[in-house]
Amino acid sequence: MSKKYVYQFSEGNASMRNLLGGKGANLAEMTKIGLPVPQGFTISTEACTQYYEDGRRINDEIQAEIMENIIKMEEVTGKKFGDKENPLLVSVRSGARASMPGMMDTILNLGLNDTAVKALAKRTGNDRFAWDSYRRFVQMYGDVVLGMKPQSKEDEDPFEVIIEEQKEKRGVKNDTDLTTDDLKELVHNFKAAVKKQTGEDFPANPWDQLWGAICAVFGSWMNERAILYRKLNNIPAEWGTAVSVQA
Repeated sequence: MSKKYVYQFSEGNASMRNLLGGKGANLAEMTKIGLPVPQGFTISTEACTQYYEDGRRINDEIQAEIMENIIKMEEVTGKKFGDKENPLLVSVRSGARASMPGMMDTILNLGLNDTAVKALAKRTGNDRFAWDSYRRFVQMYGDVVLGMKPQSKEDEDPFEVIIEEQKEKRGVKNDTDLTTDDLKELVHNFKAAVKKQTGEDFPANPWDQLWGAICAVFGSWMNERAILYRKLNNIPAEWGTAVSVQA
C-alpha cells in the first residue's frame, strides 16, 4: 500500500501533531469535536521531507493526492476550484510541529483571477469587496510566493508604493477611500509590477497558484531565518512543515 501524505481535517486529531503540524492537528481536533471549521486538508510533514528528497518538487503521487482532496473539498462546499460561477477559494498556511518564526505567511483567497473575481462580486452583491479581496490576494501572493517582499527595512514594498501613488492620484488619505475602479487599477498595476520584477505573468490558473503556494511553504522551511532558529532551538531539519489548505 502506498504511503498517505494528505489528510482531510476529519481524518486527523490532536495527537497527530508530528505528522500534521500544530495548525493541522488543531484544525483536525476542532473538526472532531464538532466545531464549525471551514473544511479542508493538511499535507503532512512527510510530504515536505519527500519534496526535498525529490529535488524541491512535488512528485506525481503527492500531486494526485492533493487533487483528490480538492475534489473532496468541492463536494463538501458545493463550490468548484477555478469555476466561473461559484469558485472555491482557499487559504494556504504553513504549520510545523514546533511554532517557528520565519515560516511563510498565510495566503488568503487563493483561486481568485479575472473571472473568479466577477463571480465573487455577483455572489456577494459587493463589487468593492470582491476587488479588494483580489487586490489583497495578488499582493500577498506576490510578497510571499513570488519573492516581491522587501528583503530589508530599507527596501520599499513595491505594492505599497503603488497603493500610495494611487491614493495621491485620487487625492485620498486612506486605503478605504479608494473606489472599486481604483482597486481594479491596483490589481492591473500589481500584476505589471510582478511581471517587471520576476519576468513572469501573475498566475491566473488556480492550480498554478496552489502548486506555487505549497512549494513556497515547503521552501520557507529551509530559508535562512528558519534554519537559524532551528539551530538555536535544536529542532531537526527532517521534521519538515505541514501545509493546511482550507476553504
